[in-house]
Amino acid sequence: MIDYRKAAHVPVWTLATRDVQVPAVIGDGPMTAERLAELRGVLSALADHPIATLEAHPLPDKLDRSRGIPLDAASPLAQHLSQLLTESAKTSATAARAMASGEILCRVVVPAKVAEDFGQGLIRWMVPKGSTGGQFYGTLVNSATGQAVAKPILVPVGGAAAAGTVGGAGATAGAAAAGGTLLTVAAPLVLMAVAVGVSAHADRKRQQAIAHITDLLEQLQADKLDDEHSALNGCRPAIDKATAILLDQGRLGASLGLDSAVHAIDTALSKADIRLARWRSALDKLPEGEPVEVSTLTESFPGVDETGGTFRTHLELASLAIALKRRVNVLQAVERAQSEPDNLFDSFTRALKDDERRLDELETGLARILLRLSALELARPNSKRPVFTTGEVDRLLRAAYQIRSLGDGVALNGRPTDVAIEIARDRDGSVVVFPALPAST
Repeated sequence: MIDYRKAAHVPVWTLATRDVQVPAVIGDGPMTAERLAELRGVLSALADHPIATLEAHPLPDKLDRSRGIPLDAASPLAQHLSQLLTESAKTSATAARAMASGEILCRVVVPAKVAEDFGQGLIRWMVPKGSTGGQFYGTLVNSATGQAVAKPILVPVGGAAAAGTVGGAGATAGAAAAGGTLLTVAAPLVLMAVAVGVSAHADRKRQQAIAHITDLLEQLQADKLDDEHSALNGCRPAIDKATAILLDQGRLGASLGLDSAVHAIDTALSKADIRLARWRSALDKLPEGEPVEVSTLTESFPGVDETGGTFRTHLELASLAIALKRRVNVLQAVERAQSEPDNLFDSFTRALKDDERRLDELETGLARILLRLSALELARPNSKRPVFTTGEVDRLLRAAYQIRSLGDGVALNGRPTDVAIEIARDRDGSVVVFPALPAST
């Protein structure tokens, strides 16, 4: 039982993906979360290879595990994490106390410098204001009231050996001290944590898109759009199977049906590209700086003035295709990294960054369309009557509100931020990895 009257002492590890040496900036004394964030940025700037941190917090009483991806105790991520914690507990009293119950919430934070390589789609996404989300961000929370009650005191842990390669080809980890900051070399642990966190994040986006599309299609009753939705949603079983096999250290095969799923996703992305070009062209043809009639907009953007509509369904289908493609990209990047045991994290980030470029461009293009639409001024409809009815005025106001709201929550070129991946570990060693998200939220 957590004593909410006191601040907990939380162990924190500095994880490197290669054997690197940096000046001693962390030290061995307690520190605040704010101080750790500053030092993590310094380490990232000084080192040539990715450096992350891992904190081990008490597991909250209430945690919505349905949002995450479960992995059993035999999975590579769970094994690497268990080895790190077990070895650390032998030399660190703080780590031993954190491990006493067997249940902990680990928080891996990857600096913005490195996280930017994972694709802008991850960095830009933010939790809506007012959303509880069930996330845990380093502040002890009273499960009864939901209020923050204590700030943890972070205690550095050094010298623990982590697991070797993801493929299991020997233990190559160690610690780089030599007069500098003590870094635990744990490329497989960082790789798998980031891979599962990014995959969970993409699946969360998929779930949101599916919910929106279902609501919109119920209003539209459009067969062709329903077929597009079914084709994309039908890709999920193959992707889920591939995720489970790859993260359990298997190899992907043609029998999984992943190739056909990728084809359906690529087809949907191609349609999204074509629609984006049409929307961009339609906006370019509008008279600059002049009010636009709703009827003119609905010719190119059907249903743009309504809660539902074909245009909004097309947007959600594009969002679904992007989310599914991101999951596939992560799978392919992990498989490529696993095939290069000596180049795990570098291979992963390079592959993922290359694959994400097109998705980033598509997402940015869609965001620009929404912002341009939301900034339009609506003109009064042409009418021979000098006075409009109350119904006509209400329709115009509703249309203006719907179009203006298209820009809500849309952000371009957001400032990169540290990315956090939270991992709930149970007594039996199994883990649940939650969607990766900006560490500042």
